[in-house]
Amino acid sequence: MEIQLEFLDILRGVLPDDVLRVIELTGKHNRWRKRLCVNMIASENVMSPLAEMVYLTDMGHRYAEGKPKKRYYQGNIFTDEVELYLMKIMGELFHVQYVDPRPISGTIANATVFYALGQRGDKALIAPVQAGAHVSHTKFGILGALGIEHIELPFDIEEFNIDVDKAVKMIEEVKPKFVVLGGSVYLFPHPVRELANAVHSVGGKLVYDAAHVLGLIAGGQFHDPVSEGADIITSSTHKTFPGPQGGVIMTNDRELYKKVSKIVFPVFVSNHHLHRLPATAIVALEMKYFGKQYAEQIVRNAKTLAESLAAEGFKVLGEAKGYTRSHQVILDVRAQGGGAKAALILEKANIITNKNILPYDKPEMIKDPSGLRLGVQELTRWGMKEDDMKEIARFFRRLLIDREDPEKVRREVIEFRMNFQKIHYTWDIPLEELSKKLPILPLLE
Repeated sequence: MEIQLEFLDILRGVLPDDVLRVIELTGKHNRWRKRLCVNMIASENVMSPLAEMVYLTDMGHRYAEGKPKKRYYQGNIFTDEVELYLMKIMGELFHVQYVDPRPISGTIANATVFYALGQRGDKALIAPVQAGAHVSHTKFGILGALGIEHIELPFDIEEFNIDVDKAVKMIEEVKPKFVVLGGSVYLFPHPVRELANAVHSVGGKLVYDAAHVLGLIAGGQFHDPVSEGADIITSSTHKTFPGPQGGVIMTNDRELYKKVSKIVFPVFVSNHHLHRLPATAIVALEMKYFGKQYAEQIVRNAKTLAESLAAEGFKVLGEAKGYTRSHQVILDVRAQGGGAKAALILEKANIITNKNILPYDKPEMIKDPSGLRLGVQELTRWGMKEDDMKEIARFFRRLLIDREDPEKVRREVIEFRMNFQKIHYTWDIPLEELSKKLPILPLLE
């Protein structure tokens, strides 16, 4: 349902040209990214029409500081009920007793937990920056802002994972206040079970940032960090978990939850953007009913894409371990001119990726790193399967190895993409009929 020319024609007689310009640009973006592009940003996804419908509501205008039933504003009779129901659904989905959905991003969730667990001068162990730590885990982000010392865990490039034996020794020597696992470049489950005892033996806490893999955990296709010994989960809600942009904190530790919940508000969040809550609840229910099939197909697609790219002549990381067990595929494209150049060429052909630093890159290479990070979760959401991953790998080869004209390939990418215009792993609803009766349905798709 891209923006219609007739819609703009009607508005031309009503609105000033500068207002129409904003509407037109928004419509162009929606059509380009949602209908004509192969979106492979590993940190993105799309909501279902049903989730979008409950996202665009009056709740986006309202305030609800504090916790449900204990607000500092009146008028939250129904927002309280939605928030409590969301907490219940998420708790059941992730097997935790305590859920706080008020952080407005994964970074705010991390900030809250780090603030609760450490003080200025304390030490925290994280994955290496070049090997996947999110910037909020680091001295460049939240840890630095809080004055907590960032120390990198040892990393095994061949295994593309934390080196367990060396990490245990480091934990015993450093005695960190907390250890952060999970990350942004994330092919294989981090060793939660293997490190939890060591962390707890020195009085520390194990934090698991599940932002990238939350949907895979919900679908049973990634490890369950809490059952393996993580003390607390932080996450965003819009990557493999295909919800609105936002954050969440989950734990079974009552005392830690009480401490964290007193920090979310008033330290890092005032109002927590209430329109997120019903949309996140719908997506959690989609994961309840469709998450297993969705997550299984994501993993199959990622493996097929990695194998197909390797067969087409690319250097795909993680080969020794089967390339990937997540939604991500990591390419070393130094032979194709580097990550920055490759990402731009792909974008010209309507294939959207991001350049990414690799474990053996130097920190100063961040603007022109060796790698590309690819994600298949949104492609899976649009209904793509293994054969489609093979076709996408051929597009990559034609663009980056054969050096075909991106404009020529772009036309074929658009033709390919037009076969996938319906979001899967949700309920079929009669959108056309609903749009006549419900004015809250999105206008600019």
